Formats: sequence, C-alpha cells, structure tokens
Amino acid sequence: MQCHDLGIMKTRYLYCTMNNCESKEIVEAANIAISNLLPTKSRSLYDIDYNRFKKWCAEKNVQVYSENVLLAYFSENAKNYKSSTLWAQYSMVKSCLIIYDNIDISKFPKLIAFLKRTGDGYQAKKSKILTKSEIDRFLSSADDKEFLMIKVGIILGIAGACRTDELVNLTVDDIEDVGSSLIVKIPNTKTKIPRIFVVTDVGNMLELFRKYLSLRPPHVKHKRLFCTTKQENPVGKNTMGKIPSIVASYLKLPDVACYTGHCLRRSSATLLADAGVDITTIKRHAGWKSTTVAEGYVENSIENKTKIANQVLVGTTTSAITKTVNVSESNIPSNINFENCTNVTFNLNVNK
Repeated sequence: MQCHDLGIMKTRYLYCTMNNCESKEIVEAANIAISNLLPTKSRSLYDIDYNRFKKWCAEKNVQVYSENVLLAYFSENAKNYKSSTLWAQYSMVKSCLIIYDNIDISKFPKLIAFLKRTGDGYQAKKSKILTKSEIDRFLSSADDKEFLMIKVGIILGIAGACRTDELVNLTVDDIEDVGSSLIVKIPNTKTKIPRIFVVTDVGNMLELFRKYLSLRPPHVKHKRLFCTTKQENPVGKNTMGKIPSIVASYLKLPDVACYTGHCLRRSSATLLADAGVDITTIKRHAGWKSTTVAEGYVENSIENKTKIANQVLVGTTTSAITKTVNVSESNIPSNINFENCTNVTFNLNVNK
C-alpha cells in the first residue's frame, strides 16, 4: 500500500473519531475496501498519474479541483501526448480523484468535450488480417517440423477469435476432442463463465491438432497447451503474439510488422463478416459487448467490397432465396442445370 493511501486513511479515521461519527471497526473496514478499489496489477500506474496531477496542482497553487483546473492540466498534456494516451490518463486520474478526494470529474462536460476533440483526425493503427486463402496456403504448405505449433495457434486463434493471452493461458484441459470436432473453452476470470467455440474437421485441422498434442512429453508438469520447441516450457505472450507475423513472413506478404497479436482476432471477425454473419453473432462469438468495438475489429476487405459492388452495380444480393419445387418419382428430370450461383445451398427432396 502506498504511503499516500495510508495518509488519507489516517486523516479520514481521525476526522471520524473526533466527530464520533463512525466506530473504529467501520473505519478500518472502509479503509480496507478503499485500498482494493484500484486494479491490483496496474495500481502503480494509477498512482503515478495521480501524483503527477497533484504535483502539477502544487506548482500552480491549485486548492480546488475545478473543471477549469482539469481543462488546463489536460490542455498542457495534449501538447505532448496523443488522444488515446490522454484518455488513459483521464481514466486513471478520474478513478483516483473519486477514491481519494471524493471528486467525480466525469461530470465535467467541457473536459469530456475537449478530450473528444483531441481525437479528431486521429486514426488508430490496426493490425492487418489474414485472408482465408492465405490461411489455407500456410496450413497446407508450411513444414510441420518447423511450423506445427504456429499452425495450431492459427487454427485455434482464427476459429475462436482469440486474444493472445487467451491462447497463452489455454490448457489441454480446456479442449475436448469429441472425434468429429474440438470443443474449446476459453476461461473467463471475471464472470467464471467460459466462452466456448468449436473447431470442425475442415481440411486437416483436427489432424494437425492431434499431431501437435501427441508430441507433448508425458513428464511435463504444467498443462498449458502451447510449449517451446522442446515441448517442455510454456510459450510466453511475446512469442504467441508473433505468430501472425511469422505466417506473413512465410507467405512473403508486405508489411510483416503490421501483422500483430490482434491479427487473429481481427481476421476471425472479418471472415465472419465476409461470410454474411450479422454483428450480433460476431459479438457473441468473440465475446464483445459493444457493437462499436466489434465493428472496429472487422476489416473492410476487398472481398467484402466486391460483394457490395455486385449488390450495387450488378443487382445481386446475399439474401437467402428459398425456392420449393415438388418432384415426384415419376417426373424426375433427366438433368438439372444451375448457372451463376455463388455461395448457395440446394436442398432437393424427392417425394416417393
């Protein structure tokens, strides 16, 4: 616990004790609760940004944290930081001010408007995606001796729209091989309800997974699925995040460095969108709650643009068309011809 935190807690305790407003036990319980309000892993970052703000206020002889004070502070920061960084700083300072000073700066409309304006014209860099043909080409041509782990990472990452850390933490117990498919459960530490997806027997995907799993030494103590070359030590986040760039390099794609750890998740969302899947299904599949966030992961690919062009210029659509034709055994036609068909399914029922 930071010294600053202890000082605040002692001040509040003394105030309450002098005014006989709360018992010692209540104050101590409240102090413990307050100490756990900030994220444990990133608590130090929150304290750094908060102390930086407090130091700036001291230099400016600021006594009251008004909206004008916050505007001036972030206006100065805007000269040195990009919009995304400013929003991160705002979020951390806001949390600390609520906890330590009981001040809610989220109710400062001018400050929010200013931060939004700093993002005008800013476009975040997004990872490039892998197309279906590129994925298929890599799985079929890359040597298993060198790229087997990469192949399994691509299969699971694309099939489940997985984050890098989800693949890193995936264990052998999270995957059930039911013969015709793999049922994969991605643990969720917050809700305790896993996100589930299925890998079907397309191409040799299941064969690659089983081959990789069979190479796992029986004496390995950990249960993490992805291991190093010797199949003993678990693969880290940095290594897992390089999988897309390794694939791009093998396929000799341009801008290899642009295929980041987000590539698999973006590629999965884009493949679903190109297949005509609605945004609600995409959100449910990848575990997104926000439609805006989900749409941000979908790359407006050339394939998708081509479909739109066909709809606009040619007049074709991707809407489902159902045509029912009753054919009896006595009048089955000798031949049936289908022309200009793309991404369609025919169900023929013969009534005897």
